Amino acid sequence: MSLKDQLMKAGLADARKARKAEHEKRQQAKDPNAESAQQLAEKATAEKAERDRALNRAQQEEKEKRAVAAQIRQLIEGHRIARAGGDVSYQFTDEKKVKKLYVTAAQQTQLANGQVAIVRLGDGYELVPTVVAEKIRQRDTAAVVLLNNRKAGTEIDADDPYAAYQVPDDLMW
Repeated sequence: MSLKDQLMKAGLADARKARKAEHEKRQQAKDPNAESAQQLAEKATAEKAERDRALNRAQQEEKEKRAVAAQIRQLIEGHRIARAGGDVSYQFTDEKKVKKLYVTAAQQTQLANGQVAIVRLGDGYELVPTVVAEKIRQRDTAAVVLLNNRKAGTEIDADDPYAAYQVPDDLMW
């Protein structure tokens, strides 16, 4: 006697449950990789949850980028240096292109000495103090277009044959 017959005789199983068990057994034998509906549903739920988490991360990153852009805009607008009356053109490079900005003679000296920096605001450029430019650089390095190092002291190499020929920082090109 088979186990099925013994269970049915003992009253622990009925014919309908036995047929269902045999049917599932045959289905598993035909396709061992087949998953039950419950497993498929759990898998779909897990995939949906992962997609939702990825979407939430992307939205959060976008929100953070907008917040940083707003902070940078606020820093620039609050600390920009007026260039009104600028009659000296100051050339600088931005993304491998030479750009020109009209500044005063004092601002040109400050730019050369690293006291003032040029930052990008929208499609234009603004002058801001170096301290503000450093704060902007911490948030977004691409926003700071030009920030010269402050002159601490010029070190001259003793073996340099051109030591007597110093190139001025405010050289117009």
